[in-house]
Amino acid sequence: MNRTSTPRVWLKQVLSLSVLGVMSIPAWAQLNVVTTTSSMGMLARTVGGAWVQVTELAPPDRDAHTVQVKPSMMQAVRRAQVVVAVGAELEQGWLPAVIDGAANPKVRAGQNGYFEAAAQVTRLDAQGAAGADRARGDVHPLGNPHVQLDPVRMRAIAQALAQRLALLDPSHAAHFKANAQAFDQLIQQHMPRWQAKTQGATGVLLYHPDANYVLSRFGVPILGYIEPMAGIPPTAKHIAALVGQYRGQAGQVISMTYQVNGGIGALAQALRWNASALPADVPTGATATQYVQLIDQWIAVLGQAR
Repeated sequence: MNRTSTPRVWLKQVLSLSVLGVMSIPAWAQLNVVTTTSSMGMLARTVGGAWVQVTELAPPDRDAHTVQVKPSMMQAVRRAQVVVAVGAELEQGWLPAVIDGAANPKVRAGQNGYFEAAAQVTRLDAQGAAGADRARGDVHPLGNPHVQLDPVRMRAIAQALAQRLALLDPSHAAHFKANAQAFDQLIQQHMPRWQAKTQGATGVLLYHPDANYVLSRFGVPILGYIEPMAGIPPTAKHIAALVGQYRGQAGQVISMTYQVNGGIGALAQALRWNASALPADVPTGATATQYVQLIDQWIAVLGQAR
């Protein structure tokens, strides 16, 4: 900085930087955003651009239902101005404890500093309180929370997140809106190609209902689930029943990379179907381009069998 520059002039120069500029925005000028998953982190960085600093709590190679609470999580949330969660009770087993331990009233549920992605869109399989019978396994009365694999819903979530960030940082509202629109256009650009590749795809047996959104979006039939109930590992008897039910049909078996169960391979082998283990989320620190690559990976597998 030139010695003749005043702090006010320097601040004006910093705040006028383009999101595509090579200079970095100082930390004190950014919103401190904590996200529960890497996909939410991708969305926060995509919408917030240079004006946010993002910390992701759950690594992408873990089941976000069952994340272990760590002191570092509480420290991150304590400093946060906004927490971006998937919601619909996906993180119910650990996020409330993290927020309580952080003692940060700005990011509690109901405050502007708490944002739930799933609450911004229509959810599949919503059952309401009457359907919250834990005897039926890992149920979500607010609906299926795994919205991150539906690019259309992620477009809508990006728009809602831009509005929320604008409430917290009104001076960059136009910036957030433009970034959300750019993400919207990116998804629209790829949708025809994704739809063409999945047209006529055969049905899929999922391990857990965590890919329902991407299959439903592209019209791929969901034949059933390897878990007898959500969150309950399959028994040999259940696998045998699935083999008897689907033998002779065309299809494939898909699980997430973190879902390890011998029944997955045994079922695929008995049915002579392809078995694929795919990521549920983008890598840590991912960009919007990497999100497109994630959907590309799913589309390539879904379109294999016709």
